[in-house]
Amino acid sequence: MSSVDHQLLRQCAYFAGMPEAILQTAAASAHSRRILGGEFFFQQGDHASHFYVLIEGNARLSQITPEGRQIIMGLLRPVHEIGIIAAIDGSRYPLDLQATQDSVALAWDQAALRALLEAEPILALRALRMVSARFVELQERYRELATERVERRLARAVLRLVAQVGQPSSDGITIGLPLARQDLAELTGTTLFTVSRTLSAWEEAGIIRSARERVTLCDAVRLQAIAEDLP
Repeated sequence: MSSVDHQLLRQCAYFAGMPEAILQTAAASAHSRRILGGEFFFQQGDHASHFYVLIEGNARLSQITPEGRQIIMGLLRPVHEIGIIAAIDGSRYPLDLQATQDSVALAWDQAALRALLEAEPILALRALRMVSARFVELQERYRELATERVERRLARAVLRLVAQVGQPSSDGITIGLPLARQDLAELTGTTLFTVSRTLSAWEEAGIIRSARERVTLCDAVRLQAIAEDLP
């Protein structure tokens, strides 16, 4: 891998702030994997065999509920890490990771990942923190789906995406990846009709602006109030 490749790791939260030597070691033990749009890096229930850092394209994390409903748990863009659970013996991926367009990721197989964690304890500690954080995040998402009204769930989803991939624009902050209304329905565990109706109401109120697969947040204060169930 080239020096450009290992410098990419600096943009990833997992490797952020690591010394040059650790980045070079990590890059040297990775390989590149290209996935066509619509194909899967891994699927729910598969043996957790690889840790990935997405460096090109977009992908989505989703899960099939016991009732057979697909719920999107996250939308990913570069540079984002996923699958650190591969460091744990006998683990299985709890989610699907599907490329939504042609994508490239750096991949570490289980043996390479373990060798890296054993050689660099700081990365082992970060891996533990990451697994714990993802577990808490999943629990919070399930709680939202089970207990909160749809409008509040949708507001939270939009705010999360703005925080993760928001890009300043002339009239607010635009979510910086393609986002269909069906995606928002699956993110919030509701129907396309409900999402369309809610977004239309918010657009009329000047809270958001939406176009084909694009959502721009125009009034963050009012959307935050909806997310927090304030008057």
